[in-house]
Amino acid sequence: MRAFSGERDGEAGALASFVGYCRTESPNGPVNQLELDHYPGFTEKEVSRLAHSVAMRHNLLDLLVIHRIGVIPANDPVVLVAALSSHRAEAFAATVEMMDYLKTDAPFWKRETGPDGSRWIEPTAADYARRSEHSK
Repeated sequence: MRAFSGERDGEAGALASFVGYCRTESPNGPVNQLELDHYPGFTEKEVSRLAHSVAMRHNLLDLLVIHRIGVIPANDPVVLVAALSSHRAEAFAATVEMMDYLKTDAPFWKRETGPDGSRWIEPTAADYARRSEHSK
């Protein structure tokens, strides 16, 4: 943890984090794995741009985003977001906001596979509604 938070001379008062896992069930049925594809170079740049924007908006000391790509078995972690700030409210808010942007705006192509085959996953209306709350 010290590698992320470092020595901050007492600035840091809160670290909030979120780990998202590949579910074993979706509205479409059982899930064996999730496949995440991306456009190398572009995806990393866009995630970095989104993270920088969220970090600035919430006055964070640091923001860490790790998102896996490739085939991810059910129950395995997919994403980690950790926000370091002076106060807990900013750290929590930034973590939620970053996850909402990853869900709707990050250039990943997601396909889940279950016993009945594969299906592409798109953000839902609820995902977009949550994300729109951040621009108010």
